[in-house]
Amino acid sequence: MSGGTVTSEVGRLRTVLLHRPGPELQRLTPRNNADLLFDGVPWVGRAQEEHDAFAQALRDRGVEVLHLQPLLVQTLELPASRSEVVHTAINATVVGPTLAATLTSWLLELSSEELAAHLVAGLTHDELPRTGPEGVVARLAGPSEFVVPPLPNLLFTRDSSVWVDDHVAIASPSMRARQREASLTRAVYSHHPRFAGTPLLYGGSREEAWFEGGDVLLLAPGVVAVGVGQRTTPAGVEAFALRAFASGVAQTVLAVPIAQERATMHLDTICTMVDTDAVVMFPAVADTLQAWTVTPREDSVDISGPEPFLVAAAKAMELDELRVVDTGLDPVTAEREQWDDGNNTLALAPGLVVAYERNVVTNQALEQAGIEVVRIAGSELGSGRGGPRCMSCPVVRDPVSLSASLDRRPPRAML
Repeated sequence: MSGGTVTSEVGRLRTVLLHRPGPELQRLTPRNNADLLFDGVPWVGRAQEEHDAFAQALRDRGVEVLHLQPLLVQTLELPASRSEVVHTAINATVVGPTLAATLTSWLLELSSEELAAHLVAGLTHDELPRTGPEGVVARLAGPSEFVVPPLPNLLFTRDSSVWVDDHVAIASPSMRARQREASLTRAVYSHHPRFAGTPLLYGGSREEAWFEGGDVLLLAPGVVAVGVGQRTTPAGVEAFALRAFASGVAQTVLAVPIAQERATMHLDTICTMVDTDAVVMFPAVADTLQAWTVTPREDSVDISGPEPFLVAAAKAMELDELRVVDTGLDPVTAEREQWDDGNNTLALAPGLVVAYERNVVTNQALEQAGIEVVRIAGSELGSGRGGPRCMSCPVVRDPVSLSASLDRRPPRAML
């Protein structure tokens, strides 16, 4: 099998792209963790154990698990890809022209395994070989200063790319700490034999408007909701919508403004789908979230709204209503479990989701609503503010059937 196809959030998951955390997490310190978008310094060994258990839980349910780093190693065997990612990693305006030339030459000569390791885990001045001219920057730099910054957020593969039907959108990240992730993901999708020829819906160029995969919800075939906030701009939504319409992978895009805060950095931090007609949502926004409906028009778009997100979504999905799992949370518990990614579930199939075990009340509410929950540990993985959905990029899902979810609905009193 090659390429991918994803038309919903909940169709049975067949293939997923993950990244097992590694030495890049060991670069995090109390001095730099905020700049690298982590809220703490994770215990790396335990984070790896938790991630391995997550991957195994997916395999146990028949999901093919692809890991990004081995794919990157194989991609770097191709000269065009190797040159592309190395030149992206070296910023001459930061390291200076002299060191940039020396460093580029050295990296290009490394084995694919060594090069991939440096591209992900980063490189400091004291780790550089003294093989050529260094320049002013190298002479004045402290030994622990980064020449190539690490990518600890590569763990969250949903953000750097998202499949929409048989196209893939590469993110244009808003945060400096994440911008180089897109170059690695783009290289894999553009050059690896598994994905070569996949049409790009969004190219991941730094010149493009900010757009990140965590803001994208595939509500139904042809219906896409995109959060607008800290990580995705209105211009990003418009550019994405125009390309999605032109390629025929979407007929409706909902632009959904969300608070520009750390706790709500992406749409999937407050809302994810758990069935073909059901979502789990942060209670504080369930009644206030708004949406603008964007549809195609010759050479442009039509925009209507705003109206309540749940209403706009149901209309676009041709449903009478979109179910919301009532978590029954008091305000304090709701805020705690939202912070711990209680609403960031990964659907393995309609009515079957993966969630962090620590969100006890939310998980109980899901089960009472007829949703089966696969619980995983995430005490260390969650320090980067991302849950099971953030840590996974679905590549292949089965088509969905609305009738199957209707059969699973519990009595209305339980909703």
